[in-house]
Amino acid sequence: MNCIIIDDEATARAIISQLCSNVDSLNVLEEFPNAMQAIKYLNQNEIDLIFLDIHMPDFTGFDFIETLKNPPKIILTTSDPNFAIQAFEYDCIVDYLVKPITPERFQKAIQKAEAIKPKIASAKAVDKVETSSGNDLYVNIDRRLIKIDIPSIYLVEAKGDYIQVKTEDKNYTVHSTLKKIEDKLPDSLFLKIHRSYIINVDKIIDIEDNSVLIKKDVIPVSRSNRPELMKRLNLL
Repeated sequence: MNCIIIDDEATARAIISQLCSNVDSLNVLEEFPNAMQAIKYLNQNEIDLIFLDIHMPDFTGFDFIETLKNPPKIILTTSDPNFAIQAFEYDCIVDYLVKPITPERFQKAIQKAEAIKPKIASAKAVDKVETSSGNDLYVNIDRRLIKIDIPSIYLVEAKGDYIQVKTEDKNYTVHSTLKKIEDKLPDSLFLKIHRSYIINVDKIIDIEDNSVLIKKDVIPVSRSNRPELMKRLNLL
């Protein structure tokens, strides 16, 4: 697997590079001290795996992941054990290594990365959001195609292997992905503001700090998505 290392500490990069050199299946192409340099590289190159630190100046590892449209497999490398639960909300993260990293633990992470391909392929086959027509979206629920009026949708939330579509009248839980439904919704109305949320911009009631209020739902806005949200607003 072709891989890159992103860590602001030179010593940490050297240690991970050394661990990689002991694994025949790994080929380290580049090392980066910050996420911005890595983003420029990834815009022109395809890789299979990223070793990514969480805490970096100005741009966290999670911020970096949210900038990637099609992220490769990622192994987090960090001295902070407190983000493990948050990390596994991302499908692309295959393991979470806490420094100092032992060779045995590193090897287990690589084995997970090498085994992840079939799981990703099978997940794509279970999407249940059907083609939309005009202002209608059809979702497959219990072998029935349910028609939803698109403008009535105010929020879509990812919940594990499911998404919840919230409308003015009713909520629908669908076996699908946020990416699948994002492709079906019109850009003129909808915007992804967080890795787990798509909102109907016309339904926003209030915005405060890094959250928006829609109906009674307070939705977080990620740092990377906030600029696009502000562009969409008709500001006075």
